[in-house]
Order: sequence, then structure tokens, then C-alpha cells
Amino acid sequence: MPEYTLLTVVAIIGVVALEVLWLRTGIFRTAQYWVSMAIVFAFQIPVDGWLTKLSDPIVIYNERQMLGLRLPWDIPVEDFGFGFAMVTLAILCWRRFVDRSHDSSVPKDPELHGNLELREASSAVSAPTPTDREEP
Repeated sequence: MPEYTLLTVVAIIGVVALEVLWLRTGIFRTAQYWVSMAIVFAFQIPVDGWLTKLSDPIVIYNERQMLGLRLPWDIPVEDFGFGFAMVTLAILCWRRFVDRSHDSSVPKDPELHGNLELREASSAVSAPTPTDREEP
């Protein structure tokens, strides 16, 4: 397998494994994540297409290090894999940072987390009633 292709596959598998096996933020189940990926690719296609166009390339790839499959506008297919891995890793790191920066006593949004315990805990939490408040 060509080097660029191999590194792309490793990056994709690594990021997906990081989410599924360790972080478990649940981003792959949210519409927000997939919309953000569509936005990223919508901007990546014209920019990457302009940079890699075979007629007058700005970025030149070693053809022996990639599959040679280019679409659309001469974009190496591996670029999409790296884009997916890079943006997904950034979102995962952001989610992890945001989760750790909040007070652990505040329930997290179960829509953004795949953790069943969070869903159960958030459904059990209710707003305080006037009788629950302490008098000063």
C-alpha cells in the first residue's frame, strides 16, 4: 500500500477508535457533527481542487505514494481521509476539553454524549423547588 494511503487509513482508524473505544463523546450520532463535516468538505473541495489541479499544481504529490484516484478536480482521495481525521480529532479534543472544564456536578447534555449513565443521570435531575432552597 502506498505510504500516503497507508497514513490516511491509519489516521481514520485511529480517530474513529479514539472516539469509539476511549472518549465516547457520541459525536458520530449527532447531526451537528455531520453538518460540520459537510461544511468542511464544501470548502475543502474548491481550495484543495485549486491547489492540486494537474494542469497547474501548487501542491505536487509523489504519485507512487498514493492510490492515484483523484476526484473531483484532481483532488487525491487521501486528502478527504486526512481532512476527516484532522477535523474529527479537533472536534473530539474540543468536546473532551469542554467536558472537563465544566463542573462535574452539572449534568452534561445527553444529546452530545453516548454515555448511557449521563442520559440516565440527566433524566433523574430535576429543577429545585422553592422548598429545596435553604433560607439565608
